[in-house]
Amino acid sequence: MPLLRLLFSLWYRPRVEGLHHVPRGGAVIIAGNHLSFYDSVVLPLVVPRRVVFLAKAEYFERGRLRRWWFRATGAVPVRRGDGPAARSALDTALDVLAGGRAFGIYPEGTRSRDGRLYRGRTGVAWLALTAGVPVVPVALTGTGALPGRARITVRFGAPLHCTGLAGDARDRRAATDEIMDAIATLSGQERVAHYNAVQ
Repeated sequence: MPLLRLLFSLWYRPRVEGLHHVPRGGAVIIAGNHLSFYDSVVLPLVVPRRVVFLAKAEYFERGRLRRWWFRATGAVPVRRGDGPAARSALDTALDVLAGGRAFGIYPEGTRSRDGRLYRGRTGVAWLALTAGVPVVPVALTGTGALPGRARITVRFGAPLHCTGLAGDARDRRAATDEIMDAIATLSGQERVAHYNAVQ
């Protein structure tokens, strides 16, 4: 990984701001906007600790390089689907946080095809409230142009400490909106009031 970080930095020269907001140890959620498949490539290369992401199981089934990357970064394969599948994914994320690790999530649920920031799904707040861990918001720009040469910026914001009850839908919504507001401030993206369609 150190060699990949060096090569990535030399080739793309990413602008990284606020990296000091990411704690060097302990459980933390890193919640970001989602513009491209490459977001989950860029973040592990700029964060100096392992960030575990959930990745579509299909990524582990086709393409040797893609499969190697997700295994090397510690991504966890999940199958998209109904409520039980979503619950299983959240339980997996809780296990990651219980182990004192960093967990990466895209609250929009799927990548934005038009560059706008969609309404966040409340799983991120449920995780933060259930595990009692901080959420570091992050905004990526330029990743939609990858793998071509692109100007990439990664901005991390101050950790958020969500309050409320994980079992209360209003508390989850309020915490999720707070997280999405922080991401929007960092990214400057146009906001969308509805959810993005799962692709």
